[in-house]
Amino acid sequence: MKIDRILERLLELHPKLIDLSLIRLKKLLNQLGNPEKKLPPIIHVAGTNGKGSTIATLAAIYKSAGYSVHIYTSPHLVNFTERIVISGSEICENYLEQTLFECENANKGENITFFEITTAAAMLAFSRHPADLLLLEVGLGGRFDATNIIESPLLSVITPISMDHQDFLGETIGEIAFEKAGILKPSVPAIIGPQTREALNVIKNRARDIGSPISVFGEDWKISRQDNELNFEIGSRSNVFTQPSLLGDHQLENTGCALAAATLVKEQLPVTEEELNMGLSNIKWPARLQKLTKGRLVDMLAEDIELWIDGGHNPGAAKAISATLKNWKVVSPELSIHMVFGTLNNRSPQDFLKYFTNIAETVRTVGIPGEKNSFSALETMAAAVDCGLNAFPARSIRTALADIVNNSNGNRIILVCGSLYLAGAVLSRNGCLSRKA
Repeated sequence: MKIDRILERLLELHPKLIDLSLIRLKKLLNQLGNPEKKLPPIIHVAGTNGKGSTIATLAAIYKSAGYSVHIYTSPHLVNFTERIVISGSEICENYLEQTLFECENANKGENITFFEITTAAAMLAFSRHPADLLLLEVGLGGRFDATNIIESPLLSVITPISMDHQDFLGETIGEIAFEKAGILKPSVPAIIGPQTREALNVIKNRARDIGSPISVFGEDWKISRQDNELNFEIGSRSNVFTQPSLLGDHQLENTGCALAAATLVKEQLPVTEEELNMGLSNIKWPARLQKLTKGRLVDMLAEDIELWIDGGHNPGAAKAISATLKNWKVVSPELSIHMVFGTLNNRSPQDFLKYFTNIAETVRTVGIPGEKNSFSALETMAAAVDCGLNAFPARSIRTALADIVNNSNGNRIILVCGSLYLAGAVLSRNGCLSRKA
């Protein structure tokens, strides 16, 4: 696609080296007429895990209520256009191409990162189309993230924080929390999801210092499962809601963040209980414990094998995924779980894989197709063996799946995980894409 050639050129002109700063982007946006000041009300979401799921849940809720919603997320699974959703529809390639050219011309060859210039393009596109709400996901950290160019969102949300991107955000949970808390703004309310004590203390201190009123999980709002429903409490109010369509035990806290957010801005964006329930039943967020039911890869499996994918890539995500798999094994002890794993070389495979010891029967390791920064299959196999897993390298995703089919029996689940890029590669090769809307 022509758009791919443009993005490749931008990557070459502006290398992926991340230099956390807002100065370059402010200069570019000023050249573009400050589109960041012409946006609809914004819910700004930071955190380590659950940002995308929380945004997807909010998008489903407000779509059910009839609102027009822009969405900005990253990275994408298959096509870059997934990152920019204008009033419920992915940006078309021609319009994205036009907007990127406009940003590149305005930048006049100045130094700028890929994420900064594409964020500028998104804000330019959003500013030219009316909407009731913009759901804005932080790319990296918060304090110096390109999305933090906005000055006064309607609401801030910080989902659970765990260790990730230590080379940019810090070596401790406290240091990382300080960067994430950088999205808090004076007098702007914020929803705080479940946190470790260290992270919560940092967030509370930052909120107090700048005067941001926060609503904290476990103190100001709570969520729990009650039979096949959810019990949600905020302040003195208590409501029972339907289970979210997103699978996984960890989605409970993401659902809670979304419900708390929708409750806190109810005066500005009214939603009924019926609309909240409808939204929870219709969340679309690919590659988050997603079962693939048709496609080229699915067709090569036996009838007693299910193929699942998850794009989680850090220890917090691994812990959440493994807890769900463990529960599946409790319900069906005869079930055997096999993994296809690949990850980028800026992460520790052991930190992810250690959670699957005694859960996964086998692991096939692969390099991520098309990613030069991927660990090789042999490198991740060694990491898996270090974690006590029964691991084998595979030349490709298809080879890994075939190997599991031919060398295992009974009711089986194959989970492809370790990287959002690997999940995207599976969706692309399977041929039946589940795209955000």
